[in-house]
Amino acid sequence: MTLATAIAGAPAARAGMKRLEPRSLACGIAALIAFGLLGFVNAGLGLGLVLLIASALATLRRTGRGIAVGLTALGALLAASSLLIALDGIVAEHGTAGLSAALVAVWLGAWQLVNHVVSATPPRGMGRLVANLAVPVIFGATLLFLWECVTRGFGVPPVILPPPSAIGARFAGSLPTLGVDFLQTLRGVTAGYVIGSGAGLLVAILIDRVPFLQRGLLPLGNLVSALPIVGVAPIMVMWFGFDWPSKAAVVVVMTFFPMLVNANAGLAAAGAMESDLMKTYAASYAQTLVKLRLPAALPFIFNGLKINSTLALIGAIVAEFFGTPIVGMGFRINAEVGRMNIDMVWATILVAALFGSAFYGLIALIERKATFWHPSYRQRA
Repeated sequence: MTLATAIAGAPAARAGMKRLEPRSLACGIAALIAFGLLGFVNAGLGLGLVLLIASALATLRRTGRGIAVGLTALGALLAASSLLIALDGIVAEHGTAGLSAALVAVWLGAWQLVNHVVSATPPRGMGRLVANLAVPVIFGATLLFLWECVTRGFGVPPVILPPPSAIGARFAGSLPTLGVDFLQTLRGVTAGYVIGSGAGLLVAILIDRVPFLQRGLLPLGNLVSALPIVGVAPIMVMWFGFDWPSKAAVVVVMTFFPMLVNANAGLAAAGAMESDLMKTYAASYAQTLVKLRLPAALPFIFNGLKINSTLALIGAIVAEFFGTPIVGMGFRINAEVGRMNIDMVWATILVAALFGSAFYGLIALIERKATFWHPSYRQRA
């Protein structure tokens, strides 16, 4: 290595060490405090804390990045799993001071591990896919770990916030009930989503075709979007009854305007040069719409569909608070809150979160397949 290369690389190396040292040092100090207060409560916890301390020392001594990453990952995993296993005994015998220090150490270790994964993500290939999946998995697992330890270790009443283990047990034991509730709510979500999004797209095309309607229909759509759902839902129940059609009507009201605004903006996104070319070919409005303007509007349309994928579920659940048969996710939440069965409420929320995430992911996957050619997608990729 030449002197010029060493001088050029030294600032970058120092910058990298400055970026790693504070978090690693804080993690090591927290692990050292926890080890001093808890000691070898069990072999896994003691060894995990020692590995986190060793990781901090390895970073301070500027050893290989791989060694520090391995020690951090192994130490955080051992400390977290052993802490969960012996949590109740640790709190009963040693109090919460050592527990707090151990939680801080595990959190900082997981945070540092996520940063290492992000910095080591390859530009493409299977490694990039694995890294993109690993980051949310590590982060989500760390949040669940902290949630479990805080609620159990600090004695949070289950009525206020139950631990994830209680929510998971209730979820596993109530699958038939949750399944029936989900299917009931899904009927309103599906019908309202399709009708609301489709109506928003058709009205956007109508506004584009008849420009003077922009001054009338767009403000009207804005007025509809501003209507409070808690006021609209009881009216829809009176109009369409207690079953799923009234929930679908609420979803239509919620999903219409986002699609209208996005589709209207997308139809105006076609380039002037391409529009002039279509005019030189004497293309009709329908031909221009199908071959140029709708394809150019696809990113905007999918943006509206993704927004509506979450709004539809929220609207259907809230609408079920105001009248429904004795099934449905909104009915279940309302009924179980009155009975103080908060773990069942969280289990229902878990079902809604899983479905909403899967629905959003499906729309995003279809968008990726349909708009791979669009410049906006290439810039995101």
